[in-house]
This record gives sequence, structure tokens and C-alpha cells, in this order.
Amino acid sequence: MHVDESREMYLKTILLLTQESDFVRSVDVANKLNYSKPSVSRAVKNLVLDGSIEVLDDGNIVLLPEGLKEAEEVKEKHQIIKNVFIKYLNLDEEIADKDACRIEHVISEETFAALKKL
Repeated sequence: MHVDESREMYLKTILLLTQESDFVRSVDVANKLNYSKPSVSRAVKNLVLDGSIEVLDDGNIVLLPEGLKEAEEVKEKHQIIKNVFIKYLNLDEEIADKDACRIEHVISEETFAALKKL
């Protein structure tokens, strides 16, 4: 997995978990992504260092403005790509979801803008 793709997956996952619960811990991220706890710990440390998230004293992970913006953009890409796949290609929702998850990280801004217009 490319570094940017990995970063985006972590941020999107933290956003989704935040929308499900008021308290998000590294173990929650590990469980959601099915990643090892040490891998998530390293990623969380990097996201803290680059100013995308903050880990509070109680272990709660909070998206900072830059991280929130990036996470919301990735989530929007995912939703639109998935919806296009389902509506226009008649794909099964599960397949559309998996493919959208992969494409959301590599799609060009021009192509994404065209999909949004649909």
C-alpha cells in the first residue's frame, strides 16, 4: 500500500469511527482495518507528527482541521465512486464498495469532478 493511500485510509477510518462513537482509540482503528496494533501505533504517531490528528491524554484520537478536511475528501470520493458504480454499472454494493475503496486514492481530480457531475 502506498504511503498516501495508507494515510488516507487511516484518516477516513478515524472519521468513520468518530461518527459512530465519541471516543476513538488506536485499538478501534486496528480492529476496523484489521491491522496489527503496532502498525496502527506507528501510523498514529506519524499522523500526530504531521498535524493531522491529536491523541488526548485519555487515548482518544481527534482529527485536527487538516486531517478532518482530508478524511472528508476521501470519504466523499468513496461515496460518489461507489454510487456511480451501483447506479450506472449496476454493480453489487459489496463489489462497488471494495472497488471504490481502492480507486478513491488514485483517481485524478479531473476524473473525480466528472463523476461528481453525474
